[in-house]
Amino acid sequence: MKKLLHLRTSEIFVSLCASTTAIAKGKDAHGFSENKEAATEGGSIAGNARKELELKSGGKVSTSENYLQEPEKEKRKRISKDHISSLEER
Repeated sequence: MKKLLHLRTSEIFVSLCASTTAIAKGKDAHGFSENKEAATEGGSIAGNARKELELKSGGKVSTSENYLQEPEKEKRKRISKDHISSLEER
Protein backbone atom coordinates (compact mmCIF):
# COMPACT_ATOMS: atom_id res chain seq x y z
CA MET A 1 0.00 0.00 0.00
CA LYS A 2 2.89 2.38 0.69
CA LYS A 3 4.06 2.21 -2.92
CA LEU A 4 0.56 3.03 -4.12
CA LEU A 5 0.34 6.00 -1.77
CA HIS A 6 3.76 7.19 -2.90
CA LEU A 7 2.68 6.99 -6.52
CA ARG A 8 -0.47 8.93 -5.79
CA THR A 9 1.49 11.56 -3.87
CA SER A 10 3.84 11.85 -6.85
CA GLU A 11 0.91 12.20 -9.18
CA ILE A 12 -0.47 15.02 -7.08
CA PHE A 13 2.92 16.73 -7.14
CA VAL A 14 3.00 16.42 -10.94
CA SER A 15 -0.53 17.82 -11.00
CA LEU A 16 0.65 20.79 -8.92
CA CYS A 17 3.54 21.48 -11.27
CA ALA A 18 1.46 21.03 -14.41
CA SER A 19 -1.35 23.19 -13.04
CA THR A 20 1.03 25.94 -11.98
CA THR A 21 2.83 25.90 -15.35
CA ALA A 22 -0.45 25.98 -17.29
CA ILE A 23 -1.79 28.87 -15.19
CA ALA A 24 1.46 30.85 -15.49
CA LYS A 25 1.57 30.34 -19.27
CA GLY A 26 -2.14 31.10 -19.66
CA LYS A 27 -1.78 34.37 -17.76
CA ASP A 28 1.58 35.13 -19.41
CA ALA A 29 2.99 35.56 -15.90
CA HIS A 30 6.23 37.51 -15.52
CA GLY A 31 8.13 38.23 -12.33
CA PHE A 32 7.87 36.92 -8.83
CA SER A 33 4.42 38.26 -7.90
CA GLU A 34 2.61 36.93 -10.95
CA ASN A 35 4.32 33.54 -10.74
CA LYS A 36 3.62 33.36 -6.99
CA GLU A 37 -0.08 33.86 -7.74
CA ALA A 38 0.05 31.08 -10.35
CA ALA A 39 1.81 28.79 -7.86
CA THR A 40 -0.85 29.51 -5.23
CA GLU A 41 -3.62 28.67 -7.69
CA GLY A 42 -1.77 25.52 -8.83
CA GLY A 43 -1.33 24.47 -5.20
CA SER A 44 -5.03 24.92 -4.64
CA ILE A 45 -5.80 22.62 -7.57
CA ALA A 46 -3.37 19.98 -6.26
CA GLY A 47 -4.80 20.31 -2.74
CA ASN A 48 -8.30 19.78 -4.04
CA ALA A 49 -7.09 16.71 -5.98
CA ARG A 50 -5.55 15.28 -2.80
CA LYS A 51 -8.72 15.88 -0.80
CA GLU A 52 -10.88 14.27 -3.48
CA LEU A 53 -8.52 11.27 -3.68
CA GLU A 54 -8.68 10.83 0.10
CA LEU A 55 -12.46 11.11 0.07
CA LYS A 56 -12.93 8.56 -2.71
CA SER A 57 -10.23 6.13 -1.56
CA GLY A 58 -11.18 6.30 2.10
CA GLY A 59 -7.53 6.71 3.11
CA LYS A 60 -4.96 9.41 3.70
CA VAL A 61 -2.38 10.26 1.05
CA SER A 62 0.18 11.47 3.58
CA THR A 63 0.57 9.36 6.69
CA SER A 64 3.16 8.85 9.40
CA GLU A 65 4.12 5.65 7.54
CA ASN A 66 5.10 7.41 4.31
CA TYR A 67 6.29 10.70 5.83
CA LEU A 68 10.04 11.30 5.81
CA GLN A 69 11.19 12.20 9.32
CA GLU A 70 14.48 13.54 7.99
CA PRO A 71 14.45 15.62 4.80
CA GLU A 72 16.77 14.34 2.07
CA LYS A 73 18.87 17.53 2.19
CA GLU A 74 19.55 17.04 5.91
CA LYS A 75 20.20 13.33 5.41
CA ARG A 76 22.84 14.09 2.73
CA LYS A 77 24.52 16.64 5.03
CA ARG A 78 24.66 14.11 7.88
CA ILE A 79 26.01 11.34 5.65
CA SER A 80 28.63 13.70 4.24
CA LYS A 81 29.76 14.78 7.73
CA ASP A 82 29.90 11.14 8.87
CA HIS A 83 31.97 10.24 5.83
CA ILE A 84 34.43 13.10 6.41
CA SER A 85 34.73 12.14 10.09
CA SER A 86 35.52 8.53 9.19
CA LEU A 87 38.21 9.68 6.74
CA GLU A 88 39.78 11.92 9.38
CA GLU A 89 39.96 9.01 11.84
CA ARG A 90 42.09 6.96 9.44
